[in-house]
This record gives sequence, structure tokens and C-alpha cells, in this order.
Amino acid sequence: MTTLVWFRQDLRTSDHDALLDACARGAVVPVFIWYPNSEGRWPIGGAQRWWLHHSLLRLAEDLKSRGSRLVIRTGDPAVELASVARACAAKRVVCSRRYEPAAMADEERITEVLQKSGVELCRIGSNLLFDPFVIRTQTGTAYKVFTPFWRACLTRPAPEAPRQAPATIPAPATWPAGLEVDALQLLPEIPWDAGLQQMWIPGEASARARLLAFVAGPIGQYSLQRDIPGAHGTSMLGAHLHFGELSPREAWHAVQHAIRGRAGEFTANAEKFRAELGWREFGAHVLANFPRTAEDPLRIDFRKFPWRSNAVELRAWQRGRTGYPIVDAGMRQLLHTGWMHNRVRMVVGSFLVKHLRMDWMHGARWFWDTLVDADLASNTLGWQWAGGCGADAAPYFRIFNPMTQGKKFDPEGAYVKRWVPELAGVPAEYIHAPWEAPPLALAMSGVTLGETYPYPIVDHAKARAAALQALSAVSGKSVTASDDV
Repeated sequence: MTTLVWFRQDLRTSDHDALLDACARGAVVPVFIWYPNSEGRWPIGGAQRWWLHHSLLRLAEDLKSRGSRLVIRTGDPAVELASVARACAAKRVVCSRRYEPAAMADEERITEVLQKSGVELCRIGSNLLFDPFVIRTQTGTAYKVFTPFWRACLTRPAPEAPRQAPATIPAPATWPAGLEVDALQLLPEIPWDAGLQQMWIPGEASARARLLAFVAGPIGQYSLQRDIPGAHGTSMLGAHLHFGELSPREAWHAVQHAIRGRAGEFTANAEKFRAELGWREFGAHVLANFPRTAEDPLRIDFRKFPWRSNAVELRAWQRGRTGYPIVDAGMRQLLHTGWMHNRVRMVVGSFLVKHLRMDWMHGARWFWDTLVDADLASNTLGWQWAGGCGADAAPYFRIFNPMTQGKKFDPEGAYVKRWVPELAGVPAEYIHAPWEAPPLALAMSGVTLGETYPYPIVDHAKARAAALQALSAVSGKSVTASDDV
């Protein structure tokens, strides 16, 4: 019997439940279908298109080494899966479950269409550790706060050990027609991806190498180093996990193996990282159970929040020209590499929704197009956290001070000077507030505010006061706050 394996966000051959199930039954036809409409209002962004191109190339190479090949099609998956099934007389399609609202709806629609052709769609496994519809509070509802959610996850049986990739994948007697990866035209017409090429190697082999390097080194100092944007203290596995090049079970058990025989500080740091895998699970849990939150605040009172609209200021934020060095460094790192340090993501998010008082959706859309690790659940959770309107969100009145954040987490300005090179000569004591530097110090650094580097586009104290006033108008009571330190 021939089975189709429909690849989507599971671009690997190891620890792939659907693939292994198909291999145990007979001939296998791996299929990838390019159809952005399946993602609803969130079609894949530019940086992720670049990643997907290279990830598909790696997957095709891997399948070829195992005696198989990747059949690539474009168009409605319901139509194309039925077409491929007819071409090889398959009566069964297997895939990994997805939990984004549009993907879930599409799976149901495709199931019905395939049934009419006598083909069964089976969803086996997923790209998560825990089923988001199984984890429940004592009253049977979905969680809205991370800590009890993660505690509930940890009371369940531990994730199974990852399974090895099949040495060989049984091939069908004849192969259906398919396209080459280049035919999908995923790469930008005007090259802007040099930074991505310098920083990333998509694919399962690279994902595993990055994971092993992380658990062999940086994970031991994770609790501290994860907040230092100038250090290599994070795993940087987000895109590999999103595209399914790395199974979350493999990540979980790599940490478990590293912990074995060790205790104390190392174990605490390793568990801190594993809790970050938990936040990924929590994001999926919230989006799956509250699907409207992809574009609607979980806290519905924020629907009436008086957001501002200013195209000039939004553009300055997007391009890293706000006049606040830590914000600009993060936004420029994002544009160049398709990635931004997590601490800085919180700072730039707070700046957009509180200093500029712009709708969090502006940030969510920009990150969606520019991040290689843009995941709808995590992106939504992060931006609603920044906006104070989501699950387990930072209160809106918790307003990050960009100068304080810079001094605390980038005290010598190494991160800022890396990504805002026009400030490279500014003394460390002024690097996060160059407008406070004596004129002579700026002149000696080659900086002319308003020319070589912009003045702040908003005043911090005034912007904070305006944000609190706006929140007071929504809540109906006076709101005060102190800067984040």
C-alpha cells in the first residue's frame, strides 16, 4: 500500500511520527504543497520564505539519501493531494497536526474533499510536546497564565524519546510528477538576504548541530546570559523548531541528557531553558483555544484602547531610526539577520505599544514578515504580552525605559555599537542616551544628532505619561507606574 506523507511544518526525517507510520505500511510518497492561502490572513513572510526555500532543499537531499524524493506541487492541497494519490493509487495521506486556526480549518476541509475521492487523511503526531486541547485547568477550561499551565504539563508523562529516521524509505513503483524547489520562487527578486545567508543554515542537520552545541555550553549559564544581547547565550533554535527541522522531543531529551549526573546551578539553568520550550507550548495552547487572538486582544477591553496612527514614527521604528539606541540596534539586527535577541524584542515591543502607543498588530505584522522564526502562536503571545492585552501579559502600565534597559543589559554598549555603528565612538556612559553627552564628546565621536543619528522621536517621560493617561481612559481609574529596571 502506498501512503502520502504531507510535509508542512515538520521538515525533517527523524522523530517524525507520520513518516515512520507510513514507512511501516509500505511505499511512501513525500509531498510538499506550496499554497500560501492555507495560512489565511497570515501568509508566510519574506524572511520565512527564504528559510523555507533552503529547508526544502535540505529535506529533498535527505530524502534522496534514503532512497526517496520530495514531490513538490503548488495549488490547493485538497486538489493536489487527491491528484498525487490518484497518480500512485494511494488511499491514505498522513500528516502532522497543526494548531493554527487557518491550518486546523484547512485540515477539516481537506479531510472532507479527500473522503469523496476515497482517500483518508490521518493526522499523526505534531510539532508540540503536549496536545493544547488536553491540558486543562481543574474546571476544564484552557489556561491563560503560564506558570500553572506549565506545572500541569509537567505532571503529565514526560515526552517520549525521539525516534530515529528510517534508514531507507520504501519507494513507489512510479513517482508522480513534481516541481523543483526553485519553481516556487521563494527567494527575493531583489537580493536583501546577505545577512540571513551569513547567519543561518536551515535544515535538520544544522538544527541538531546548534542544539548539541547549546546544551554542551551556553545552557549552563542560560539564566544570566539569555538577557545579555551582546552575548551568545540563547539557543537560537526558534526557526528550526517552527519549521519542524528539530523535534521538540529531541530538544527536550537533549536537555535531559545534559542534566543527567549534574545538579545545582547547571540543572537550574537547563530547566530555565526547558521552561522556554514551555512558553512555546503555552503560545500554541492559547492560540488553539482562543483562535480569535491572532488578531483580537484576549482582553476584550483593549478593543477600545485609543491607539495612535503615525506612519512616519512607525517607519522610524521599523528601520531602527527612533533615536533610542537599544531600540534601533534591535530593529536593525532584525532587518539584517531575520532575528532579534529576546530581551530586545521586549524592549522594542514596549516602545511601539507604549512610547509610540501604536496597535500591537503593527508590530506583529512587521515581525511576521521579517523574523525567520515567526511562529503565529508565539508571535501573537509575545505581542499581546507587550501590549498588556493577552494571556499572562505584562501589565500595560509596566513601561520599559529604553535607557535603563540598555544600561542594565548592554552596559558597555557592545550590542548597540555592533548594530548602530555610527555610535561606535560614543563613550559607554552616554551610549544609551547620546543626547545627554557633552557636545565635545559627541564631536570627538563623529556624531551630529539630527544628521548622523536622529534625536529621539518621542520624549520618554511625556510618552510614558500619555500611555498611562490612555490606559486610565480605558480602565476608568487613574493608573501610575514606574519604569522597568
